[in-house]
Amino acid sequence: MTPPASPSLRLHPSTARAYRCTCGAQVFFRNNTCLQCGRALGFDPWLGQVLAIAPDADSGVWRAVTPQGSGNGEGFLQRYRRCAQMDTPALCNWLVRDNGSATGAAVALSCVACRLNRVIPDLGLERNHEPWRKVELARRRLVSQLIGLGLPVEPLSQDGGSAGLVFDTLVSLPGQAQVLTGHAQGVITLNLAEADDAYREQVRSQMREPYRTLLGHYRHEVGHHYWDRLVRNDPCLQGFRALFGDDQQDYAAALNAHYQQGSPPGWRDTYISSYASAHPWEDWAETWAHYLHMRDTLDTAVSFGMAPDEVDVDALHYLPSVLQEEPSPEADVFLAMLNAWTRLTAVLNELSRSMGLPDFYPFVLSDTVVRKLHFVHGRVEPFERTT
Repeated sequence: MTPPASPSLRLHPSTARAYRCTCGAQVFFRNNTCLQCGRALGFDPWLGQVLAIAPDADSGVWRAVTPQGSGNGEGFLQRYRRCAQMDTPALCNWLVRDNGSATGAAVALSCVACRLNRVIPDLGLERNHEPWRKVELARRRLVSQLIGLGLPVEPLSQDGGSAGLVFDTLVSLPGQAQVLTGHAQGVITLNLAEADDAYREQVRSQMREPYRTLLGHYRHEVGHHYWDRLVRNDPCLQGFRALFGDDQQDYAAALNAHYQQGSPPGWRDTYISSYASAHPWEDWAETWAHYLHMRDTLDTAVSFGMAPDEVDVDALHYLPSVLQEEPSPEADVFLAMLNAWTRLTAVLNELSRSMGLPDFYPFVLSDTVVRKLHFVHGRVEPFERTT
């Protein structure tokens, strides 16, 4: 059985990544102004769109402008306020929907992404401004994708409940323990030094990683959060253990053994990365991050009109038998996505080689890794169906 081609992916990305101003100019995820016509822009995370906006009669309130050609001229739709972090080094262009309860220009509301920040660097120090911009752009892209996939995204509750999520961005100080990027009970910690390209490349080389990015850090660490929410107390836990291994093994001891002894021989047959072999939790987080990489890159390609199913390239093609389970519509969708991914990355690798750069995608997915990615897809797919 051949997996269906991916026109549905091309027409309906879960998170749109191509946007246009009402003047017709291409605008991008980070833009707060159209460079062609000068109109103000803002990102509505619930629509997943960068919108042209115009001031409303009420101070501090904006209205979305109806796109040209809609038949409504310059009609106005949803009321918004701009995120309070727009005028900070974060340069957040996200919008906050206004329900009419807040009045006055002095009202400062943070968007759904910025409300997840708990600790931020000292912005009184100018040296923190540029790293903070990079960190926040990566984090907003993560949050936009999570919302686009329909996954639950809400702040950690004040009583310390485990359901929510917050971000701490910390700076290592002389004489103190180095800040470690990680996750614990809904708190994702990032070392601000990771925003420095030279530092990050040095660590990447030392760790022998194929790539190391801010967005990759966030996708990995948020994977731990969603393991707690989607797997730990779910009936799927036994299936997880059969595929990823026993999560009850001593985590600290497993990490210590990994750093001292390295990965087992032949780890590529079973794991997406060397680090994934350290412990089932890390295997899940690495696989989860890879799944989000795949989905967002495909969404971006599809949003810009690329059709991976029409690419003329001989790429590895996965058949339903790789999943070792009965055929299902959900499995067909996953395989269509996976095969679109292999075709797209084959071309992207050739483009990178044309520039004399390392391969864009230096991975070959083993059958076991494909089954792990499918397991992740199975945890995400029910949320997509409800959006």
